[in-house]
Order: sequence, then C-alpha cells, then structure tokens
Amino acid sequence: MLKVLIVEDERPISDLVELNLTASGYACTCAYDGMEAADLLERYTYDLVLLDVMLPGLSGFDLMDQIRPLGIPVIFLTALGTTADRVRGLRAGADDYLVKPFEVVELIARVESVLRRAGKGDEHFTVGDVDIDVRSMQVTKGGVPVQLTRKEYELLLLFVRNPNIALFRDTIYERVWESDFLGDSRTVDLHVQRLRKKLGWQDRLSAVYKVGYRLEAAR
Repeated sequence: MLKVLIVEDERPISDLVELNLTASGYACTCAYDGMEAADLLERYTYDLVLLDVMLPGLSGFDLMDQIRPLGIPVIFLTALGTTADRVRGLRAGADDYLVKPFEVVELIARVESVLRRAGKGDEHFTVGDVDIDVRSMQVTKGGVPVQLTRKEYELLLLFVRNPNIALFRDTIYERVWESDFLGDSRTVDLHVQRLRKKLGWQDRLSAVYKVGYRLEAAR
C-alpha cells in the first residue's frame, strides 16, 4: 500500500483528503504544521507528500528543502493560485500544483499521475471477479477476457480509481471525454449501461440520485 503524507493545517480539508485517499487504497498520515511534518519526514518514509504552502512553523517552501533530497514526489495544495505562485512551487521541486478549492476526483487523478511518473503507480486493480491490468489494458472477468471500447475502458478506470465515491455526470464526462459537459447525460448513461452489462455490474455500479454513479467496492 502506497503511503501518503498530508501536510495541511485546515483540518476539514485534511480530513476530506484523507477520507477519499484512504477509500482509494492509500495509507495516509496527517500533519497539521510544518514542524510536525519535518519530524515525520525524518522518522518515516513516504511515497508522496501533499503539501500546503501556508503552514504554521515552517512553510511548504521551507519544507521542500528537506523533502527534495529524499526524492519524494510532492503535490502542492494551496490557495495561492497566481502564475508566479505556480512557477515558484514548480521551481522549488514540486511535481504538481493544485489550487484550492479542488474536486476530489481531480486530486486523485493528479496523485495517480504523479505516482505513475515516479514509477509507483498502481498497474493492477481487482474488483470482485474483475481484473484490470493497466499496463496491457486487458480486462478479465472470472479469467475470461472482456472486450471494451476505449471509452468504456477509460470509464472503468475512472470508477476503479475512485471506489465508493459518488461521481457527478459532468465530472465523468469531462474526465473521460476530455471536453466540457454541455448538459446531455445520455452519452454517460449509455456507456455506464454497456459497462454494467459487460461486467455484470448491475448492482455494483449504482446510480446516485441527481448526482451520477458510484462503484460499490470493498474498502
């Protein structure tokens, strides 16, 4: 299990990030000020750090001086959203920079992307009797190959990477089709119906009233 250090002094944000990353299969540790984070980094190893910039004790930029020699990937989570702030964060050694407020699904996608670039990303998922090999793009159910279209496969990856999270239809559309959602949900609904049928997920891939869909998966 990949280990993530969340360094965020706003506890509601920290709790939200921890809850959703834990549901996605990550082992999370939280620090609420720069000094606490520095102590944890000296005592333990982590696969990724999610780092606020404005922290009590030591700022996120100060902590980067300690993190950089360790070779741990870092994503800044901050309210500082100007181009100058982004450039400073990236030049300090961060692998990505996410401005508050952000959607959880985008955070998880960025976490996965950074971990993949660092050679630590998940390459295999199992949900019930369905196995997904990301490297080969092969999907099997009970050992039998399942033929999916490219969009069905990308939709499946979105759900398995966000288990037990209600995803809005517009979020699904924008993540899978990579374009703005214009209010017509038929494309999303049709692809979800096809995915349910091919995987036998009529009960596991559930509709969420006035929201979208959620993959019911064991935690």
